Amino acid sequence: MTHLLLRHSTAALIFFLLLLTGFFYQPIGPFDKVGAWYSLVPPLLAVVLAYTTHKLIPSLAIAILAGGLLVGLRTEPSIINGVSTGSWVAIKYVLSALTDPWSLKILGFVVLILMMIAIIILAGGLTAVADKLQSWAKSRRSTKLTTALLGLVVFIDDYANTMIVGSSMRPLSDKYKISREKLAFIIDATSAPVAGLAVISTWIGYETGLFGKTGAGLGIAKDGYAMFFDALPYRFYCILMLVFVFLNIQQRRDYGTMLVAERRACCEGKLLADDAVPMTSTAFSVEQPASGIQPRIGTAAIPFACLFIVLLGGLWIDGGGLQQMQSSLFAIFNPVNWLDVISKTKNNSTILLLASATGVLTATACALTIARANIQHILLAAKSGIRSSLLPMMILLLAWSLKAGCDDLNTGEFLVATIGQSISPLWYPAMVFLAASLTSFGTGTSWGTMAILIPTAIPVAFALDGNQYGLITMISLGAVLDGAIFGDHCSPISDTTIMSSIAGACDHLDHVKTQLPYALTVGVTALLIGYLPAALGLPVVLSYATAILLFYLALRLAGRQV
Repeated sequence: MTHLLLRHSTAALIFFLLLLTGFFYQPIGPFDKVGAWYSLVPPLLAVVLAYTTHKLIPSLAIAILAGGLLVGLRTEPSIINGVSTGSWVAIKYVLSALTDPWSLKILGFVVLILMMIAIIILAGGLTAVADKLQSWAKSRRSTKLTTALLGLVVFIDDYANTMIVGSSMRPLSDKYKISREKLAFIIDATSAPVAGLAVISTWIGYETGLFGKTGAGLGIAKDGYAMFFDALPYRFYCILMLVFVFLNIQQRRDYGTMLVAERRACCEGKLLADDAVPMTSTAFSVEQPASGIQPRIGTAAIPFACLFIVLLGGLWIDGGGLQQMQSSLFAIFNPVNWLDVISKTKNNSTILLLASATGVLTATACALTIARANIQHILLAAKSGIRSSLLPMMILLLAWSLKAGCDDLNTGEFLVATIGQSISPLWYPAMVFLAASLTSFGTGTSWGTMAILIPTAIPVAFALDGNQYGLITMISLGAVLDGAIFGDHCSPISDTTIMSSIAGACDHLDHVKTQLPYALTVGVTALLIGYLPAALGLPVVLSYATAILLFYLALRLAGRQV
C-alpha cells in the first residue's frame, strides 16, 4: 500500500511541477520551429515513470496529458484556460490516433494477425511447425539460432517479421526453457535491422524517398536508391546488431539483466518473471490444438504462404509491377524491377491489412478442411486473438498519441538544433547518430526520426563536405537510419519494441530492460569504432573486424554461460 501511494505521489508531484512550469512562463503564442527544452518533458516523463512504476499505460497517459498541458499553458493567457485547453488537446491526440486511417490499418493488422495465429494454434499448425523445426532446433542454442535465421528470412516488413517469427518459434522456445525476454530480444534485433537493410522491403521506399527528395533539393546527381547503396557500408548499428545476435547465440553467454532472465528460465523453469504481464494479456487462452485434432503443417504453412503472396503481390501491383510485365512476363523475377516497384508503393499499411485478412480467412478454411475443427472452436480461437490484442492496441494508441504531442512541441527539431550546433566535420556523423538515437528514443518512432533528420541534418553534412556529395554526407545518411533504429530498440514507447513484446508474449518493460544492455553495447561500439573512424577515412572493414573482436571479448569476459 505504501509503495502504491509513493507511486501516485510521485506522479502527482511531477504533474504539479508541470503546472508550475506553465505558470511561470508567459504565453508566447504558437511554438517556433525549433522548439524548447520543455519539449523533452513528455517523452522523458513517459520513460521515467514507466521504469519507476512498471506501469506502462498510466505512464504514457500522464505523458500525453503533460504534452497537452504544455501546449495549452504556452498558448493561453491564463493558467485556467491553459489547463482546460491542454486537457482537451491531450484528448484530441488520442482521438486523432484512434481515427487516423494509417493507425486504424496497423491496429487492424495487429488484431487480424493475432486472430490468425490463435486459429492456427487451435488447428495444430504451430505444433506441427514446432515439430518440424525440431530437426534443426534440438537444443536451447539451436532454437535461438533458428529463430534468428527466420528473422533474416522474413525481411519484407518489420511488423510481419515480429509476428510471424515470434508466433512460429514461441512454442519451441518455451519447450527448451528460453526466457521470453531472450525470445523478444532475438525477434526485435532481427526485425527492424533486417527490414532497414533489405533492398526489397516496406522500408526501402520510405528511406529512398526521403533521400531522393533531400538529394534533389541539394542538387545531388544521384537518385534515392544510389544514395541508399552508398550509405550501406556505414550502417554500423544494424549490421553489428545482427553480428552480435549470432555471436551471442554461438557463445551461449549472456550478461546483465538478460543473464538473470535466462538463468531464471533455464534453472527455475520460469519463462517470465513472477510479476510479469505478457503483452498478449494472459497470453492466448488457446495454447494447444483442440482435442482430437492431428497437427498438420499445412494448417500453418498455407495461411502464412497466402499472407506472403498477398503481401508481395500487393506491393508489386501497388508499385506498378503490372506495367513492367507488359514488356516482359519475366519482369517479376528481376531484382532490379522489385527495387523500382517497392520504391513506388504508397499503400503499405493497406496491403498489410489485406494480407492479414487473407491470413485469417485462409487459416479458418484450413482449420475447417484440413484439421476438421468445428466452427465453435474456431470462434473461440478468434475471440482469444481479439482479446489478446486489446492491451497491445491500447499501448500502440497511446504511443502514437505521445508522438503527436512531441510533434506539436517540436521535440525532434529541438534535439537536432541542440546537438547539431558547432560540430567539426569529423565529429558530425557521430553527432548525427546520437541525435537520431535520442530523437527516436524520445519519440518512439524510427520513421518519424528519419523524416525529421534526413531533411535537416543531411544538408549540414553536405555543407561540411564543401557543398558536394562526399564522405561525410554518405556516412551521415547511414548514421540517421541506424541512429533511428538504435533509439527505437532502447525506447519503451517504440511501436516496433511493443510489437516484439507482443510476438514474444513477454512483459514489455522486462523486454526493454533486458534488451537495453545489448543495444547499448552495439550502439556505443557503432559510435566509437564505426562512425568516428569512418569520418577519418579509415576502412570500414577494419571497423567491423575490431567491433566483432570487442563483442567476442565482452561476451567471454562479462558474459556467463547459461
